[in-house]
Amino acid sequence: MDFRDIKEFFLDAFKYLVFFGCILFIVVYCFSLQQVLGESMYPTFYDNDILILNKLKYRFSDIERGDVVALRFEDTNYLIKRVIGLPGEVVEFKDNQLYINGKVVEEDYLGDDVVTEDFQLSQIGYEKIPEGMYFVLGDNREHSSDSRELGLVTERDILGETSIRIFPFNRIKIFK
Repeated sequence: MDFRDIKEFFLDAFKYLVFFGCILFIVVYCFSLQQVLGESMYPTFYDNDILILNKLKYRFSDIERGDVVALRFEDTNYLIKRVIGLPGEVVEFKDNQLYINGKVVEEDYLGDDVVTEDFQLSQIGYEKIPEGMYFVLGDNREHSSDSRELGLVTERDILGETSIRIFPFNRIKIFK
């Protein structure tokens, strides 16, 4: 074995290390897979759907109403919810209608049979949503643990946006 063979071996090994390092970086900091557990986001997502979680989006843009996000809950649990209320807003549900700052907001992503009970932020101890916090709900309002029960979500608990379903294969879809 001469010097040229050793040099080629280390060059190839370095290429593989760089490749796996890039893959690790992408998985840890950019994208990952997220599984939907439960029926809280039905009919948008079903139990056991697999989604791609975009962890980069909110480093470069703001969280918007209607975004479907994965969030950290109690250290180990991850939830998928839809952002309804933004910092500085007053959120209220009355007669199955969403009001933001007293104005009606349509929720086109919900099915016609979805019922949302009357709710005011004061029920969880707020008059309006503080800076750095968000009000999130599941699309299946009657079967969802969300901000009405768990409280507001901090910006640092939001891991990223889920915008692509990749499994099951017959329902692959890009959202929004």
